[in-house]
Amino acid sequence: MTNNKPQARDVSALSSALAKPRQEIEEAFVSVGSRLSEGAAMLNRLTRQFEALPAALQGEEVSEASSQLRAVARTALQLTEDFAKEKADLTRLVEVVSAANGPISVLRRTVKMIGIVSINARVTAAGIVGDSDDFEVFTTDISTLSDSARSTIHEFSQVYRQLVTEVDQAAGQRDRFDAAHAHTLTELAHNLDETLEALDRQRQSAVESSAETGRVSRQIVGRIGSAVMALQVGDSTRQRLEHVEAGLNCLADIVGGAEFDAAASAQALTALSLLEQEQLRATAADFAGEVGEAEQALQALASDAGTIMARSRNLYGDGDNEASALTVLSAQLRVATEILRDCEMERSKLEAVAAAVQQTVSILLGHVAAVQDIESNMRLVSLNAAVRCAQLGPRGASLTVIASQLRELTTETVVAAEAAMAQLDEASALAGAFGAAAGGDNAGQIGRLEQQANHAMTLLTQLDEGLSAAMASLNADGPKVIAQLQAAARGIDGQSRLAESMDDIALQIAGLSSEAMPDPLAAELVPVLERLRKTYTMEAERQIHSRFFGGAVAAPVEEAADDMDLEALMF
Repeated sequence: MTNNKPQARDVSALSSALAKPRQEIEEAFVSVGSRLSEGAAMLNRLTRQFEALPAALQGEEVSEASSQLRAVARTALQLTEDFAKEKADLTRLVEVVSAANGPISVLRRTVKMIGIVSINARVTAAGIVGDSDDFEVFTTDISTLSDSARSTIHEFSQVYRQLVTEVDQAAGQRDRFDAAHAHTLTELAHNLDETLEALDRQRQSAVESSAETGRVSRQIVGRIGSAVMALQVGDSTRQRLEHVEAGLNCLADIVGGAEFDAAASAQALTALSLLEQEQLRATAADFAGEVGEAEQALQALASDAGTIMARSRNLYGDGDNEASALTVLSAQLRVATEILRDCEMERSKLEAVAAAVQQTVSILLGHVAAVQDIESNMRLVSLNAAVRCAQLGPRGASLTVIASQLRELTTETVVAAEAAMAQLDEASALAGAFGAAAGGDNAGQIGRLEQQANHAMTLLTQLDEGLSAAMASLNADGPKVIAQLQAAARGIDGQSRLAESMDDIALQIAGLSSEAMPDPLAAELVPVLERLRKTYTMEAERQIHSRFFGGAVAAPVEEAADDMDLEALMF
């Protein structure tokens, strides 16, 4: 024993010195535990939210929307082909209608010649016949038929000019539409296909990533469990320090009291100082090792949280509505519906032109029928005139020539009219072809496609809203989660210095006595040691105690240990 026997206050001072690291450990680990709990709860909410996204992206609604949008893309491509064919047909229609201008010009000239010849016929007839001769065929019938032919061909020409105007307007309108939407439908179809493929890739990536997300999520759960287990070192260290303090307080009472004689008091000083310094050193060593593991667990947890959030951003975008394939698709879909609507209007106009062409050609056919009737009547009149001229003999020779000219001219009118109608019949067939293509079920089909596109856009918008909400949560809570976990890791950082403080106090406890462990122990010490052992809640404490005093107090201590286990469990 040292020459200067330690006083009770010296021992109590060592006990009080332990209170500071104990309080620091308790405060630090309570704060770390709170941050870990809050961060883990937020992280669990985020991971659950993103784990649900792959299922949503693989849902029947998205598949249905994708199918509908692919139908829109196919229709856009089909419209491109149809519009190209319609443009070719319309160009051909313009050519055919224009080609009819030649025969119609011949028709107009022929009718004009008929009119001139009919006037000559009246003049000639008036000069060679007398009152007794009946040449009304020259003076009246030919003139009437000539006027009828001129009127019919005039109306025919007017209707034809109207047809030319309508066809030219339709061609000009289609040229303007093509200029405004050159390659638009093709680009639209390709863009839709590319975006849908990007969506499919995102969906597939989401499915594949969900397994990885689940793995990382389970790893995070494991990290949290490891961190929680590691943080128990704070509570266990606090309890062990309390037990060392209790031992030192007990020693202070013995040293400062009169219950023990001098020899027993000296033994108590040696035994308890050796016990408590060993308990404190073991506590410091365990704390230093386990606090490092706790720090590593929290740092790994923060790193895993950053990893899973980065993966979510890479997979689903940054939440700025720019990287999302769904947002791009919605925008393209709006453009698609507008263009399809424009196409429907354009094709309805073309249908109207086709109907007008067919109606006009039908009117022209009526005029051709009138020309044919006139030609038939003119032949009959010319035949009658030839008979009358033959009766006149030489006097009727000039009228015979005129009648022959009329027959030739009326034949030419029919030939010219039929030549014009051959072109116009082809125009009618062309108009009927693209009129049927523009009308029929196509307009309804485009309307149905627009409905499907709007329905798909509604589905995708709802999904995009869910995705945006998830990304908004990630952007709002993600940094908070990482900050909380990093703060928890920093809260552990530096705690290892408290192990050095505990080792310093252990050295001071060792300075209370330099004597060897007394053997045997004074009888008065046995109950004291038994009471101390009963306070232990850690197996490490019991093992140290048994290593020092197992021979003297083994049996009673074991019995007390059983009682203490139950008390510790209940505590």
